[in-house]
Amino acid sequence: MIHAVVHGFYDEIRKDDLLGPVFNGVIAPEDWPEHLAKMCDFWSATLLRTGRYDGRPLPPHLAITELGEEHFRRWLTLFNATVARLCPPEVADLFLDRAMRIAHSFRLAIAFHRGEDSLAIAPISKESLQ
Repeated sequence: MIHAVVHGFYDEIRKDDLLGPVFNGVIAPEDWPEHLAKMCDFWSATLLRTGRYDGRPLPPHLAITELGEEHFRRWLTLFNATVARLCPPEVADLFLDRAMRIAHSFRLAIAFHRGEDSLAIAPISKESLQ
């Protein structure tokens, strides 16, 4: 299921008008298989505590200067649609809860890294996703 979610989600990301150029701009076509395998390991470790992922996901995101609120909202919207399509409701909720926590943490870290007021950043709610 993790494999299906990761591959299905990034298929949507890569063709999205807003997120596609960002992801395709930092991940070369020949590097996508390795990235997808790493994301499967990440979600396996995140959801199942497998220990398969030992990387640091934040630093590459800090380097993407154009990342903003609209990117995180679209990312969560596409992720929500993917897990809703592919997972039983309780599993979809678990995936989305973790994704929303990760997105919030990244948004705070990016704001701090940029010298912005991170106290003004509220979590994105499921209800606000389109």
